[in-house]
Amino acid sequence: MITNRQLIVNADDFGQSHGINRGIIEAHEHGIVTSASLMVRWPAAEDAAAYGRKHPELSIGLHLDLCEWIYGEDAWSPLYEVVTIDDTEAVADEVARQLETFRRLMGREPTHLDSHQHVHRSEPVHSLMMETVSRLDVPLRDYSTEVKYCGGFYGQAANGYPYPEGISLDGLMESLKLLPEGITELGCHPGLADDLNSMYSSERMKEVEVLCDPRIRAIIEDERIELCSFHSLAVEPLVT
Repeated sequence: MITNRQLIVNADDFGQSHGINRGIIEAHEHGIVTSASLMVRWPAAEDAAAYGRKHPELSIGLHLDLCEWIYGEDAWSPLYEVVTIDDTEAVADEVARQLETFRRLMGREPTHLDSHQHVHRSEPVHSLMMETVSRLDVPLRDYSTEVKYCGGFYGQAANGYPYPEGISLDGLMESLKLLPEGITELGCHPGLADDLNSMYSSERMKEVEVLCDPRIRAIIEDERIELCSFHSLAVEPLVT
């Protein structure tokens, strides 16, 4: 049996809606979520941050929010755009703005950085985010030498069509059995209400159910996987 395996279970979209907040909190308190990424632009961000401040065992990072795309009529189209993501100056200003908002809400630096719909994988967002994590000395999803990212726990295919196998109990159990050595971040998107205009909605409730299933915790214990968070990798000085 493989040992020396550590697992960070990170919930994206914390603060995007109150229903998402409830789902993430449920999956943290009664499931295996150990970390969350905060979207600071949304009205529910204040409540998410307040929970994070009261529960320091839950790592909180910044989920950079520049846009969201939805699939329909055989094509992807923007649901919203905060800034034009190929405008380097505008993106740089927005990264700085959202980071400062995070500091104000949380009273500290983020434990990690990532982005909504993974826009940090493309330029110019990528270079700007790499510069930011270099200054903060925290991991950036997909680009950390310490943490491998696993995005397979997701209930839609690349074209936006439902993919229930991606968030099934059996599928997650099998993924945990095959978890490699070292530190892995497992991404997830739990939520408990349809209070958001998003193409990923009912899947969030299914994620909560699976993440809180006692059989998942049993597999983690049987496989001798250590649940951990980004706290073990990041130093979080208070903002003064």
